[in-house]
Amino acid sequence: MKKILVMMMLGLIVASTFLYAAGAQEAAGTEKKYVLKFNHVLTPQDPYQGAFLKWAEAVKQRTNGNLTIEVFPSAQLGVEEDILEQIRQGANVGQNTDAARLGMYVPAMAVMNAPYFVETLEEVEKLNTLPTVQAWKAELERTQGFKVLSFFWVQGFRQMVTNKPITKPADLAGLRIRTPGAPIWQESIRAIGATPVAMNYGDMYSGLQTKAIDGLELSFTATATGKFHEVTKYVSETKHILLINFEVISSKWFNSLPVEYQKILEEECNKAGLEVSRRYLNEIDPTNLEALKAKGMTLVPASAIDMKAFKAAGEAAYQKLNLTAARDQIYKELGKTK
Repeated sequence: MKKILVMMMLGLIVASTFLYAAGAQEAAGTEKKYVLKFNHVLTPQDPYQGAFLKWAEAVKQRTNGNLTIEVFPSAQLGVEEDILEQIRQGANVGQNTDAARLGMYVPAMAVMNAPYFVETLEEVEKLNTLPTVQAWKAELERTQGFKVLSFFWVQGFRQMVTNKPITKPADLAGLRIRTPGAPIWQESIRAIGATPVAMNYGDMYSGLQTKAIDGLELSFTATATGKFHEVTKYVSETKHILLINFEVISSKWFNSLPVEYQKILEEECNKAGLEVSRRYLNEIDPTNLEALKAKGMTLVPASAIDMKAFKAAGEAAYQKLNLTAARDQIYKELGKTK
């Protein structure tokens, strides 16, 4: 009897050990995985592509591979406006966008894409601490379904890329300049003297070739990576917009993530954004300007441009879209004067 009892006890121990191991293996095998498909319109050669991949790798490492980000350059998932609508519906997609597009959902936000709004990365960082900006982000999430992960992705100053030198707003008269379709983009370019033409990013090169447009407004880097030196002659350093990019995903999908993963996703997005922005402003854009000059483009430097006239002209965009009050409130919170 004693022997039988010992054998039964050993059997129970072996069985429980087996069940525990099987349960642990099953739990490990069924741990939930999350995938974010992230879209942007820039080329694979653009510095942002590498920065997005770096963000993805950091998130993958910190979540042990349970949250992964798949990055799609050159609008491989679709045009920006379509992706934004998918995000609103709760899809597991993300988009690199800007305040101009987001201003179509929360109108006052468009001010962050207006002419000569801010001038440094430090000012952009301060924007995220302001009550007004926090309220805009909360409204986007509450009423539109957008979760802003970060807007610390500053893609340099926008310059005029044309076939004639630009030194004052009057030089842009009659020139058809490509812009995105959002109202603040259109009105900003119209305010400083040109005729805006809405066109998808991927159509710009052929648009210049066919004379559908007369020029672009881009950073030095986007001009170089897009090879627009092949179809334009001048880049004029108007610095009319310091482009602030927003990385947005679905608030519904974001809230479905474990809280720890939410924190990691935001932290690493901010980190990667600040890193590439500093490089963009201090290293990448100046280097690409030299590359453009080496390939035959002529620079019209800021010192040769009537910046006072451009800034005065830009005021019309604020007035046209009723953004003057929003600008003044932000400046008050920033401690910035006009």
